[in-house]
Amino acid sequence: MPISISNEEILETINMIESENLDIRTITMGISLRDCAHSDIDVVCDRIYKKITTYAKDLVKIGEEVANDYGIPIINKRISVTPIAIVADACEAPDYVKIAKTLDAAAREVGVNFIGGFSALVQKGMTKGDEKLIRSIPQALAETEYVCASVNVGSSRAGINMDAVRLMGEVVKESAELTADTDGLGSAKLVVFCNAVEDNPFMAGAFHGVGEPEVVLNAVRKIPNAPFDELATTIKHTAFKVTRSGELVGREAARRLGVPFGIVDLSLAPTPAVGDSVADILEAMGLERVGTHGTTAALAMLNDAVKKGGAMASSHVGGLSGAFIPVSEDAGMIRAVEEDALHLDKLEAMTCVCSVGLDMIAIPGDTSAETIAAIIADEAAIGMINKKTTAVRVIPVPGKKVGDTVVFGGLLGYAPIMDVNQYSSDLFVKRGGRIPAPIHSLNN
Repeated sequence: MPISISNEEILETINMIESENLDIRTITMGISLRDCAHSDIDVVCDRIYKKITTYAKDLVKIGEEVANDYGIPIINKRISVTPIAIVADACEAPDYVKIAKTLDAAAREVGVNFIGGFSALVQKGMTKGDEKLIRSIPQALAETEYVCASVNVGSSRAGINMDAVRLMGEVVKESAELTADTDGLGSAKLVVFCNAVEDNPFMAGAFHGVGEPEVVLNAVRKIPNAPFDELATTIKHTAFKVTRSGELVGREAARRLGVPFGIVDLSLAPTPAVGDSVADILEAMGLERVGTHGTTAALAMLNDAVKKGGAMASSHVGGLSGAFIPVSEDAGMIRAVEEDALHLDKLEAMTCVCSVGLDMIAIPGDTSAETIAAIIADEAAIGMINKKTTAVRVIPVPGKKVGDTVVFGGLLGYAPIMDVNQYSSDLFVKRGGRIPAPIHSLNN
């Protein structure tokens, strides 16, 4: 069905592009690899490479053509694939690093920024294939450039797989150690989920979808003294306009690629650039610094208004669609940490009302695997109880301590090393088993 866009909307969008840095953060092509399964890993790798390089051969070119034709910058072109633990489950190989290298080679060949899907879904238990994939993650991320990994350890229906949580604490730690020469960059390409969605276009946890950021800061600044209901309406209107633009671009890219259009993810996704910050939006509401009292309430209103505006604009809203608060990727968040206004506990509270979780947080390199696992468990519990997606992407930076700074570069930005609680969670994590799902999981 054609999308009807008025001349006024077109002029407003042009103004956003010229004056407010509107862009489409990502177009992501989702590719199913289920038909690539085989017991021989060499056959699997050959099938995967051929399928990706065939389906995505024109993705970058068409993305650039659409951006030029419509005058809206498309920053990233990415691919997400079927979780590799599913594709490779029949493989008799001892690990799946070779598949990760194949994904990397295919991504390099077609010219995308990242490829996501070196993933496993283990919320209720692990198959041998799931465990092989998880244990392959550190080496896979150390030996590839474009591959991103994710593991789903819990859900509101299944509870939290604490054996997987404990294992992921070890995997995060090892991923950082194997990439110590790049300040633990491997961990920055690994996310641990609860309630992972299957159409998420954002790395490192991408499955499928089309993602875009929003232009909200200027809209908030234009009404500095407005009451919250008026402010929410303004944000909704802004989200509506940008989501319409995103769907238009996504549909046109899909048409030219000859593939079905998927979804528009209308998440507020910041970058390290000044003026492209979720924290700045919250501070424009009247907070002296993100992290002070009132931050969670402001974020809840922002997140809800963005969702409402986007849902009115498109019948194909999906993915995560909310306000992201990655520390290293948000100039305002970085400033708040450096000025001692924002701490890990407050970030955890904020994740109760937004997408997605504790994201791109650098912690001391000597943080134990058990402490990392406990951080994952806390965040998974928030997701499980609240029926929402939560995630953890922490980087225990080798050789760094609180007060130091680590620079990842590009969209990953830089981050001050944040402190973690010094008291042990070891015995808690070592219990293993499964935290049962809450009673509302029995809703049918």
